[in-house]
Amino acid sequence: MASVSFSNVQKSYGKTQIIERLGFEIADGEFVVLVGPSGCGKSTLLRMLAGLEDITGGEIRIDGRVVNELESKDRDIAMVFQSYALYPHMTVGENMGFSLRLRNAEKSVTEQRVADAAKILNLDQLLGRYPRELSGGQRQRVAMGRAIVRDPKVFLFDEPLSNLDAKLRVAMRAEIKALHQRLKTTTVYVTHDQIEAMTMADRIVVMHDGAVEQIGTPLELYDRPDNLFVAQFIGSPAMNVLEGVARRVEGRWRVEAQGALWPAPAGTAATEGQPVHYGVRPGDITLADAARGVPARVIVVEPTGAETELLVEVGQAKLTLAVHGRVDAKPDQTVGLVIDSECVHLFDRQRGKRMA
Repeated sequence: MASVSFSNVQKSYGKTQIIERLGFEIADGEFVVLVGPSGCGKSTLLRMLAGLEDITGGEIRIDGRVVNELESKDRDIAMVFQSYALYPHMTVGENMGFSLRLRNAEKSVTEQRVADAAKILNLDQLLGRYPRELSGGQRQRVAMGRAIVRDPKVFLFDEPLSNLDAKLRVAMRAEIKALHQRLKTTTVYVTHDQIEAMTMADRIVVMHDGAVEQIGTPLELYDRPDNLFVAQFIGSPAMNVLEGVARRVEGRWRVEAQGALWPAPAGTAATEGQPVHYGVRPGDITLADAARGVPARVIVVEPTGAETELLVEVGQAKLTLAVHGRVDAKPDQTVGLVIDSECVHLFDRQRGKRMA
C-alpha cells in the first residue's frame, strides 16, 4: 500500500491546457473516486498517474517517491480499464498470471497468487475457461484478478463498469468495494457516474474543466456543496435550482423566485435584493394540498414503487420531487410545495459559490 500525491500537476497539448496546477493527497489505503463530466480531465489525470501520459508540469508521488520519469512498469501500480483486454487464446488462469510470467516469476508463486485471487473473486471454478465462455461480469472480474496477482501499491480503475448492464453494474460496484475493504490497497477510480462515486468512495474529487471543484466524503459533498456545479452534479435526481433575489420579510430571509417567496436558512448572510441561486433537493420537498406552501402544477407523475417522482411547474420553472411511498396527485392538479428552510442551499449568482 502507498499514499499518492499530486503537486501542482499540469497537462497541456500544445497551447491547449487540459489540467491546470492541480494538487491533492490520497492517503495510504484510501478509496478515492475522480468524478466529473466528459472532458473534465479525470481520465487524463489517471493516465498520468499510471505513466501512460507525460506530465507537462508539477510532480506525482507514489509512496513518497517522484514518479514523473518512471516507466509505467516501474511504478508498482495495476490498472483495470473499461475494456477487459483479455487474451482470447488464453484461459482465465493464464490471463490472470500473464504479468507474473512476463517477470519470470517462479511457476509455483504464479499459481499460488492466481489461486488466491481467484478465490477472492469467486473465479476458482472458471480458471480453465476461455474469455469467450464468460459473461461480461465474469470477464471484468478476470481483469480485476489480473491486477490483484501483481500485488501493487496502487489500484487504478478507469470506468471499469461502463460496458455492463444496469443490474450488473450495481452488483460489480458492491464487489469492488468489498474487494477494497478486504485488500486495503490504495485505489483511484475514475467514473462519470456520480452514483458510483457516492456509493463506493471514501472521498470524492469533483473535477470540471481540468480543475478540482471540491474534495470530500460523499455525504459532505451532498450536504454542503461548495458551489453550484457540485450541487447540481452530485445527487440523483439532480438538485432543483431557481434564480431569484434575497428578500427580508417580517424579520426572516426569503428568496423571491418565479412569483413566489421561498424559505431561506436562518442566519443567511445576504443583502437585500442580492441575486442568488436557490437550490433544494427533490427529496427535501414535501407535497401538500394547494392551500399550503408554494402552489405548483403537476406535469408528470412517475411511480417507481418505493417512491414517486413528480415533475411540477412553478411559474416558468420545472422542479422534480422525490416522495417516499405513493401519492394521489394527477397531471394538471394544483398542489402545495412545503420546504424546510434548513434543507435549502443558497449560492451567490455572480460567483456560483455557496453562501453562509
